[in-house]
Amino acid sequence: MSANPLLHSYQEQANVWDEMFRAEGIRPEYRHFVAAIQTLPGEEMTRKAELAKKLFLSQGVTFTVYNSGEGIEKIFPFDIIPRIINHQEWLRIEAGIKQRLKALNIFLKDIYHQQFIIKDGIIPATLIYSCPQFLREMVNVDVPHDIYTHIAGVDLIRDHDGELYVLEDNLRTPSGVSYMLENRSITYRIFPDVLPKSHVRPVKDYPDLLFRNLLALGSRQASEATVVLLSPGIYNSAYFEHSALARLMGIRLVESRDLIVHNHFVYMKTTKGLSRVDVIYRRVDDEYIDPLVFRPDSALGVSGLYWAYRKGNVAIVNAMGNGVADDKAVYCYVPDMIRYYLNEEPILKNVPTLRLDDPDQRQHVFDNMARMVIKRTNESGGYGMLIGNCATDEQMAEFRAAITQDPRSFIAQPIINLSSTPCYIDGVLQPRRVDLRPFALYGPSGIDIVPGGLTRVALREGSLVVNSSQGGGSKDTWVLGPEFGG
Repeated sequence: MSANPLLHSYQEQANVWDEMFRAEGIRPEYRHFVAAIQTLPGEEMTRKAELAKKLFLSQGVTFTVYNSGEGIEKIFPFDIIPRIINHQEWLRIEAGIKQRLKALNIFLKDIYHQQFIIKDGIIPATLIYSCPQFLREMVNVDVPHDIYTHIAGVDLIRDHDGELYVLEDNLRTPSGVSYMLENRSITYRIFPDVLPKSHVRPVKDYPDLLFRNLLALGSRQASEATVVLLSPGIYNSAYFEHSALARLMGIRLVESRDLIVHNHFVYMKTTKGLSRVDVIYRRVDDEYIDPLVFRPDSALGVSGLYWAYRKGNVAIVNAMGNGVADDKAVYCYVPDMIRYYLNEEPILKNVPTLRLDDPDQRQHVFDNMARMVIKRTNESGGYGMLIGNCATDEQMAEFRAAITQDPRSFIAQPIINLSSTPCYIDGVLQPRRVDLRPFALYGPSGIDIVPGGLTRVALREGSLVVNSSQGGGSKDTWVLGPEFGG
């Protein structure tokens, strides 16, 4: 295999798990793909990479980066070499995510109702009540079918020894699924014969599964129910995704001005008058969703929506208040939640995490900052983070001061040597670090996880930050079926 110059020039990294290569050669799950590309001349691979860029450009697959107060729309960088997962490993990932999602969903119901997990001393009350994402307005609010976490995008990383860890659970308004779907569509265009021959499982069912789950949440019969997707509008960084999902599900994409609440029911304005809305898939954050209850200056929400929801006249996906389960300090306790609520051992591990409101743990972090990643507990997108081995003395001093002033708002984790995968860059294969975000759908009939997800890539050489807002890209994620025998 290594006779091909594309493979021969690939430089693996020391102490980094490589998704395609191992000491004995190419991993079994990659062999069919490598056999398909090893005879391709370099010009053909470059042509495929250029075709992918043109397809993304022509289809408007974009995201917005906010820099210096200006929104800059960019094409989402895509690498043509897929990330491939064998069938057995996927079964473990699937089981681990389902287990985790069940426990987190019970936790959210518990924390907003009886709070048994606090009374039994598993989680400190101060941790929950100090979380800015804990919504007191959701206390004793019953949600349809007791489901809070309808859509989750669980971030997985692999350490240098190949062990998988959950990095984040993303239970509020997770994004990226449209890129998963587009990546697969583009891959079919550039490698049309390789996917079926490799027994790659499809991801195209996601919009249908999501729409079925949304319909099932309505209080009226499915034939009468109306589902809409509520977007903040065209200036939102994920607007491409909002419009793509609405189109794929065949539902209306609406903004706040398109909805009105009357007598605690939600209606959509149409050319034929008002039409009742039963289910809202919202991509608007909690604090903006209803200016009468949360931020009064919000122009993105719908006045009266909270009370319509509280009275059970409309379903909102995901439920309000989920951010308490996304808090990075609460994340520490998810393995305990699994044991407490399910009486099971966690299938997937947490990254070891230190809470900086504990004086001993805080001192340990201060003494070892160069080996730590320090994160704000309620930031996302790669913001509010310090990677110790890349930080200056000045940056470390700033973080020490901020942590000392407000230790509850920070956690620390050891620097994980994210696994790498080959990327086709400048005409050669180069290793770049990756994570994986599978998407789970929790509906009245159970949890569905499409076999795949969004593999995000840190395209900057040596970088561990995969977020698109920080210069990252993505690649198609292939999950092989049992036919492959992997």
